[in-house]
Amino acid sequence: MNNESNPQSWWKWATTPPQSYAIYLAALMLVFVLSFYAGTMKPQGPAVLAPPPAPTAPHK
Repeated sequence: MNNESNPQSWWKWATTPPQSYAIYLAALMLVFVLSFYAGTMKPQGPAVLAPPPAPTAPHK
């Protein structure tokens, strides 16, 4: 039987030129979409940062 579930046969199929180009473009689009989605997320709570302390003059 030729259709065995062999992991190497999947890798061999995925690395041949026509499929490898499609897989590369799909992975590139996936990275773009995920990074765009992560960039549009808003923080859950208010990020309250204290202002930096004011510089003071040295005491004599």
